[in-house]
Amino acid sequence: MINRAFVLTNIYLAMNKATLQEIETRFDKDVERFSNLETGQATTLDAVWNMELITDAISSLYPNLEQVLDIGCGAGNYDVKLLQKVRSNPDVTLVDLSLPMLERAKERVGVLTTGAVHLIKGDFRQADLFEEKFDVIIATAVLHHLRDDQDWETAFRKLFKLLKSGGSVWIFDLIEQNSAPLQQLIYREKYGAYLTNLQNEAYRDHVFAYVEHEDTPRSLVYQLELLAKVGFKDIDVLHKNLCFASFVAFK
Repeated sequence: MINRAFVLTNIYLAMNKATLQEIETRFDKDVERFSNLETGQATTLDAVWNMELITDAISSLYPNLEQVLDIGCGAGNYDVKLLQKVRSNPDVTLVDLSLPMLERAKERVGVLTTGAVHLIKGDFRQADLFEEKFDVIIATAVLHHLRDDQDWETAFRKLFKLLKSGGSVWIFDLIEQNSAPLQQLIYREKYGAYLTNLQNEAYRDHVFAYVEHEDTPRSLVYQLELLAKVGFKDIDVLHKNLCFASFVAFK
């Protein structure tokens, strides 16, 4: 039998990208930063605004929410915010590479719902999850870790299969531009200026370096088209600011 984790690790090495273990190790050490509802991730444009927007939309569209899946849940910020807004007590399934992140997420989420809270440590692509189970899938700041076209399509097909009919996936993430000149302007210059103003040029270069090492973002257009290809309908863009976008797709 093929060891998928071994294959993925070798793909990452061939692309000169961080392995899953390297990514896990970095996030293990960063739980406190990812637990802040007031700031979200400082390097992410409009992080708190998008969290409010997405959780407002979910709570409005799913008043009887029963099953939530959060892939790459981190410390559970989106789930905490969502559970503060819904009247139902949904079951919440949390998936993340980092055990410290999962433990913090369960600690925070468990006191906000009488539903079950399930923890799955690992890569959502390999996680043993029931198909057609979830009303909502939250995927924030996680899909940029996907690699080649096959990886992206396989992941999107799995998300589609996990949703109930009428279910939806809510995505907020780093994106690229289709045009190289626009990528230079929007990412390198405009977003670079944001990072420099946040701290300094050394910080900007640090962020650019770990994005280059860990991440393989795709354009918003690419992802919207791929969502349609794997079967999603009623695909909509919620917000875009420079190299970050939020969008939703319904099954």
